[in-house]
Amino acid sequence: MYRKMTLSILALAALVSFGSSTSLKAQPTEMSFFVTSVGPGDGANLGGLAGADQHCQNLATAAGAGNRTWRAYLSTVGVGTAQCVNARNRIGNGPWLNARGVIIAENVDQLHTENNINKETALTEQGAIVNGRGDQPNMHDILTGSTMEGRCFPPGTDTTCGNWTRNGEGSAQVGHHDRQGLDDSAAAKSWNSSHPSRGCSQSALQSTGGNGLFYCFAIN
Repeated sequence: MYRKMTLSILALAALVSFGSSTSLKAQPTEMSFFVTSVGPGDGANLGGLAGADQHCQNLATAAGAGNRTWRAYLSTVGVGTAQCVNARNRIGNGPWLNARGVIIAENVDQLHTENNINKETALTEQGAIVNGRGDQPNMHDILTGSTMEGRCFPPGTDTTCGNWTRNGEGSAQVGHHDRQGLDDSAAAKSWNSSHPSRGCSQSALQSTGGNGLFYCFAIN
């Protein structure tokens, strides 16, 4: 009798332990950063900032993180009397975690200095690794339109394909999510400001190693 009772207790304990570990694994991470798994598909025409933000929100919702408010990490340039928009001012205060719960940066200042963005951590909303330099096809060019400090470029310099409304002529500043380039310069390794694209169309973005992808951050 004693032996049967002991076995029953052990079996129950094992079941409870299994159930606890299973539920822990099933808990979603507090994802607050990702690289879009896909772009809207129209080159750098993202529908402006509003369209890019909505794309972030839609992808996050599909991944089960729609309870947060999402913003695209994109700058715009000043046109006429309109002021430029700095990407760094659109994304909240941090900290930001990827889909696997890894911290990308604690705050805005760290994000633009010693962050933890690289090929292994700059994951999509689904937790997948994005192709980088050396992969086929290379997709490490991430649209930002920003300087390394996360700010807009001076007036008269369009680095945003018409503030994210063009899919033909023009250019957009991109970063490298994998921190890999043609050399060891700061620009080649920059996550947010490496070089301008050849154009604004989908094919032009792909020709320099991109696919119209961009960063998304949760602001709350």
